[in-house]
Amino acid sequence: MGAGPRGASTESVDAVRAGAISKHFYGVQANDRIDLDLRWGEVHALLGENGAGKSTLCSILSGLYRPDSGEISVDGESVVFRSPSDALAAGIGMVYQHFRLVERFTVAENLVLGHPDTPLRLPRSQIEAEVGEFIAELGLPVSPSARTWQLSVGEQQRVEILRLLYRGVRILILDEPTAVLTPQESQLLIERVRALAEDGRAVIFVSHKLDEVMAVSDRVTVLVDGRKAGEVVTAEADASTLARMMVGRDFVFGGPSMRKSSSADRDAEPRTPVLSLADLSVVGDRRNVAVRGLSLDVHKGEVVGIAGVAGNGQRELAEAIAGLRPVAS
Repeated sequence: MGAGPRGASTESVDAVRAGAISKHFYGVQANDRIDLDLRWGEVHALLGENGAGKSTLCSILSGLYRPDSGEISVDGESVVFRSPSDALAAGIGMVYQHFRLVERFTVAENLVLGHPDTPLRLPRSQIEAEVGEFIAELGLPVSPSARTWQLSVGEQQRVEILRLLYRGVRILILDEPTAVLTPQESQLLIERVRALAEDGRAVIFVSHKLDEVMAVSDRVTVLVDGRKAGEVVTAEADASTLARMMVGRDFVFGGPSMRKSSSADRDAEPRTPVLSLADLSVVGDRRNVAVRGLSLDVHKGEVVGIAGVAGNGQRELAEAIAGLRPVAS
């Protein structure tokens, strides 16, 4: 069941159709008669400022909340979700901003936990082999034998996505998935989300970041104060159009540039470092060398950035400097 370029689906029936969805909490109208349709083979972005009602709508679609009014259909059939288990049975799964993994379990154990086909006793080696093949097929790199508490935030998010796909989910809802990721991790996630859609799945991508929405989505629905402000085809819009839909007026991107002062501006004389690292090595949680031979000087009055994809030693470096982790050499 393949998809055409940027979400041209081969199926005529929508993956999900939500009609006139309303939900209120203690007098606050979180969703007000929202219509949304999600097609097979597409990434549909749900865009809006904080408090616009995005997460509430997605929680309704994933079975966590029940709407006060409105109707939902999946693959053309009307459904009523009384729990997330009902939504999972219909092929819908949601990855929340706050992960729901068992930290003491391995990646493989988290994937098979609760799966209806998992036997009561299964050798760990067999679990890890099967899960490893599944992970390799999807291209979301993470070690099946790693303990969850040892993983970076980006790796834990991949496990959440893998866990749902392992359960056979074909409709994936990602709630602000890049909020905790580095730019490099965000780019990897966008690439994998596009690949999932091109493989025939359907994805709702919740965000308030215009550049990411433009990069990942086929269509965009904009929510404002719990109401649907409009829907556009991504290829026919730009960031200014989406911003205008969000805030109700034209938005000027950019502004006065902020010139970063150099060390020469502040002090032309040589300075003594307030922190100096020389050939520093630190062992990680998996007994691997997380930091190897790093040298670094930090001077008074400056900000030194440490950049890199999650899992490349940043956390171990910070903990070693703060005295929370022993220095190997």
